[in-house]
Amino acid sequence: MSAVRETIAEFRNLNTEPFGVNPGDADSHLRFRSSLGLPFDLLVDEDLAVSHQFGALKVDPDNPGTYLESINRTVIVVGLDGKIIYRRAGSPPPEEILGAIRDANDSAP
Repeated sequence: MSAVRETIAEFRNLNTEPFGVNPGDADSHLRFRSSLGLPFDLLVDEDLAVSHQFGALKVDPDNPGTYLESINRTVIVVGLDGKIIYRRAGSPPPEEILGAIRDANDSAP
């Protein structure tokens, strides 16, 4: 998130607005944003529905096909047409994400 903070102007120059999603409450998100000086929103995913929908939940290693109640850090970029144009678990470098956005051939519906 700090790396995205440092490159926020490049994201916005590509008409892209990053945000984070996790199950923390709004107050914890405000404190976290403030402590890191994040210039983008963090969204509450209280019931993990968004994380599940985008395949960002950890899988139970003892029971494949079953998800744990915790998030596997994942970067997902949704294009203007609503389709996923980039997805990678972990913390990819902003340059990689920005490259995928530049290379996307999408348009608003």
